[in-house]
Amino acid sequence: MGIPSTHASPRYHFLLASLLLTLLQTEVICFQYKVGELDAWGIPTSENPQVYAKWSKYHTFKIGDSLLFLYPPSQDSVIQVSKQSYNSCNLKDPILYMGNGNSLFNITSEGEFFFTSGKPGHCEKGQKLYILVGNGTATAFSPSYGPSALPDTAPSYPTVFGTIPAPPSSSPSLSFSAFMAAGIGFLVCALLGGTI
Repeated sequence: MGIPSTHASPRYHFLLASLLLTLLQTEVICFQYKVGELDAWGIPTSENPQVYAKWSKYHTFKIGDSLLFLYPPSQDSVIQVSKQSYNSCNLKDPILYMGNGNSLFNITSEGEFFFTSGKPGHCEKGQKLYILVGNGTATAFSPSYGPSALPDTAPSYPTVFGTIPAPPSSSPSLSFSAFMAAGIGFLVCALLGGTI
């Protein structure tokens, strides 16, 4: 049984290339965020006591993103804690402990995530981070120290190597691209099968 003549036609190659290009357009974009941007994970300075609250307000996190905490491992650590432990700076029984100085937290689900330093006294000095992934209501902050108390625009920081590109405010729609690829795939199969 030989290959049908439609498989060698230019129309077949064009349709196959179109399907391949459509499938390549389906992309998933994930970001790795350095917590605090230019500042390492540490006790906030008196000039910028809300560094982590500001930082989390100006970022939109999604599943697949990751948080990078950089710090000297002999001087600090980072722990993931419950909301209650976050609010009271309770370091006992963390959900997750990271202490290698180059700690990466992968976001695998939606919800609220709470982090603080694992060193006693650091949380009370403001070294803690709250992020919200997906839709929801942020409730971890008091009105005087939360995102609502912050300006609507992000502060500008000088950089040594030029500007840092901001992540897109909305990610590409995977479901629409997948739907388009499936539709084009069906059309190609129908054309090759001779039913259209």
